Amino acid sequence: MQAARLCAALAAALLAASPAAADTLLDNVNGISIARDGAITRFHAMTIRDDGIILQIFERGEKPPSKVDYRIDGDGRTVIPGLVDSHVRLMDTGFAAIGLDLSATVSLADAQAEIAAYGARYPDRPWIVGTGWNQANWALGRLPTAAELDAAVADRPVWLIHADGTAGWANSRALELAGIDAGSADPEGGRIVRQSGSKTPAGVLIGNAMQAVSEELPRPRPEDRDRAFLAAQDLLIKRGVTAVADMGTTIEDWQSYRRAGDAGTLRLRIIAYSGSVDDMMLIAGPQPTPWLYDDRLRMIGLRLVLDGSLGTRSAWLKAPYTDDPQESGLTLLDHAQLRNLMSRAAMDGFQVAVQASGDGAVDEALAAIEEIAEAYQGERRWRIQAAQLADPLDFTRFASHGIVASMQPLQQIANRDMAEARLGEARLNGAYAWRSIFDAGAALSFGSGAPEILPDPIAGIAVAATREDDSGQPFGGWQPQETLRREQALAAYTAGGAYAGFGEGRFGRLAVGEHADFLMIDRDPLLAGMQELRGTKILQVWINGRLAYSDAPADAAESEGGEIVGR
Repeated sequence: MQAARLCAALAAALLAASPAAADTLLDNVNGISIARDGAITRFHAMTIRDDGIILQIFERGEKPPSKVDYRIDGDGRTVIPGLVDSHVRLMDTGFAAIGLDLSATVSLADAQAEIAAYGARYPDRPWIVGTGWNQANWALGRLPTAAELDAAVADRPVWLIHADGTAGWANSRALELAGIDAGSADPEGGRIVRQSGSKTPAGVLIGNAMQAVSEELPRPRPEDRDRAFLAAQDLLIKRGVTAVADMGTTIEDWQSYRRAGDAGTLRLRIIAYSGSVDDMMLIAGPQPTPWLYDDRLRMIGLRLVLDGSLGTRSAWLKAPYTDDPQESGLTLLDHAQLRNLMSRAAMDGFQVAVQASGDGAVDEALAAIEEIAEAYQGERRWRIQAAQLADPLDFTRFASHGIVASMQPLQQIANRDMAEARLGEARLNGAYAWRSIFDAGAALSFGSGAPEILPDPIAGIAVAATREDDSGQPFGGWQPQETLRREQALAAYTAGGAYAGFGEGRFGRLAVGEHADFLMIDRDPLLAGMQELRGTKILQVWINGRLAYSDAPADAAESEGGEIVGR
């Protein structure tokens, strides 16, 4: 009931707002804000203008005003900044939420059952399309096959995207429609996985080979995209994420975000990175867009994918995979293509984010930045996304030219055993090397890679600080030299994420002049034990000074004074 009373008071304050400017005092809280370097500011109250901007922060010993338009008693709860996820595929996350999502499957048989049930539930759909599968979660030891997919659905084409987005699994009908057979050559930057000892396609297409099937898919309708976006937005906000970097925004995605903004249903802050120069120019024109919808949407840059992932052995490595000595991964862009595309974006002031997973790709991304940075002066904040493996000899290169390392802590937990098999003991000191790259001088931001792994920033902070999973294994941490202090990890999910997308001064901290984006949680993340931290409950999410989510039942709030609303 105490939580319900708090929600009711908050909602009543919102509903009582008059047309005149009104300030709200959020009082009696354990407030925490954090700078990019991990410096902590603790406060017990803050005032928020009617437009959602923080007017004043009251640290301990400072007395808040006694006369304000509205006062909300935080009841001693902990308040932290809204969390920033620095790598999501937003629309893919939405489609996974409303469609066939295999991310929770634990075996091939489990996945086949899910696919068959989905096909039976939607007999009129011409294609079965889904996402989220990961053979590493099935302990399969290999990639799945078209025949195994045929066993689930054979009467129409099936196309399922790998959790990391770098591969697709097709049934025989989909391969046939795409014209992929034993005579098909691997495209540049792609690979058709073959049956052992033959040229017959096995069913999985990697990298640019995916395009042949993708071109055959029916295009989602605008209303499908809008529904997917709203589903993704709700999922993220409930998990405490108030801002994201959307990696691979298309013109169709952008139009969905704009429709939500026009309709007043855009709550999330989206820093958009186009997946192609064509889409970038269609969306933004000759330069990055201004911030739109009260700092909720901006097209700022270009995302380039340089290689695949360790999971599908498509991450570009400097030396062959330990568990497949004939394979060193894929290069999706050659030397000239990468530099030309980076220059094309940079010449018009767009930020460049290069997704590079293997140490060969990371080396190439760093080399490209080093080569072209002299031609494009100013603060560019070149981004390297993922960096699942980096050569320790390259750590210091991250300090040059203001590079941002955008990494995903929860991937380390999900991929630990697979990484050991793929890389061997000798290379593990470069795997998921957050601390080494941060200490070398790179700006650090954290994300999830959703829909590969659903966002859980609180768990991500715990993983970054322990290198242990939620059962405390391995004891002492996996490659424990790469642990961060928890305040550094929190900074990478807040101020660091905002800085990575040129959002500092607008969001990412709880500071005067920034938007009042914050979470109310049930414990102090800087003082709780690690197991306690993993159990943190998000009680409320506020965006721009308005309640966007509450875990309390709406009817409880209504019975005590008002409806919970969000803006």
